[in-house]
Amino acid sequence: MNKKLKVGIVGAGNIATSCHLPSYQELSDRVEVVAIADIVPERAKDAAEKFGVPHYYDSVEALLAGEPDVDYIDICVWTAAHAPVAIAAAKAGKHILCEKPLAASLEQGLAIEAAVKEAGVQFMLAVVTRYGAEQQKVIELENEGVFGEIYYAKTSYMRRRGTPGGWFTDKELAGGGPVLDIGVHAIDRTWYLMGRPKPISVSAEISYRIGDYKTKGVGRWEPFGKGRGVFDTEDSASVFFRFEGGKSMVAEISWAINGTESATTVLYGSKAGCTFDPLTIYCEDSDGYLSTVKPETTPVNYFTEEIRHFIFCLNTDTTPISPISDAVTVQRMLDGIYRSAEAHKEVEI
Repeated sequence: MNKKLKVGIVGAGNIATSCHLPSYQELSDRVEVVAIADIVPERAKDAAEKFGVPHYYDSVEALLAGEPDVDYIDICVWTAAHAPVAIAAAKAGKHILCEKPLAASLEQGLAIEAAVKEAGVQFMLAVVTRYGAEQQKVIELENEGVFGEIYYAKTSYMRRRGTPGGWFTDKELAGGGPVLDIGVHAIDRTWYLMGRPKPISVSAEISYRIGDYKTKGVGRWEPFGKGRGVFDTEDSASVFFRFEGGKSMVAEISWAINGTESATTVLYGSKAGCTFDPLTIYCEDSDGYLSTVKPETTPVNYFTEEIRHFIFCLNTDTTPISPISDAVTVQRMLDGIYRSAEAHKEVEI
């Protein structure tokens, strides 16, 4: 019989209260949230009272000391705090679920990896779009050989005006702008669905041309953590990745750009290709004619499914489908985007 796990959440901001905690309520027969911590104690207290969490603390250290029986730590803090929280959890022998991206820099990401490996704990990066029904259906079809070799992909996450406020625009706290905030979703999902080919190089440019816009009629989403009032992150990025075996990916990312909005991934394989929303397969039928097929899938709550998967992995000692090794590889790819843009040339990953 599977053990009912105990989790401590660090960070009581929007991602915790809007996404993780409601999902834990759905999975209450499998996991119990025993504590929540936040550097603003009142915020932790409010979240604890709202979601019926018995204890709250003002730091990960206090949580770990007060809840020695917790099975894992769920990290929902701003990006630059991922490393210190994850390292503290690993040193305490606790498994880790960490919101994307892995870290604010490659150096911080490698420090998390080292701590996780030294402690021998499980780590899963919370990249929710891997856990959608359509994405998992594609993995199933890939395993059946439907696509052949997926050798090229295009992906985008483009907002016309969608720059968040607070700490998101502070490079010291966020690590970067839309590349790390929403670009990680598009790039991670697409690389995963391509079969995780080894990245070789990247050529990218990023733009700071629109900045802290004052467009009328456009609101700003404000996170709970206001940060330092700094705005030094990029507006957008255009990216070309090369992978081992002659495979490639094009990615477009923006918080602010003068164009249409999109959130897409397109896969091209030697036998078939696909698009999403709805999942559509472009292939040949059994008689050799061009065919377009739309497999049926049942929509799921991405956050609930990723947490359900992590619980399964901990109870069965199974490696998650978004493990620390994948998290570090994607962090190398994100790091390469900024290095390439700074050098205005292709760089190795």
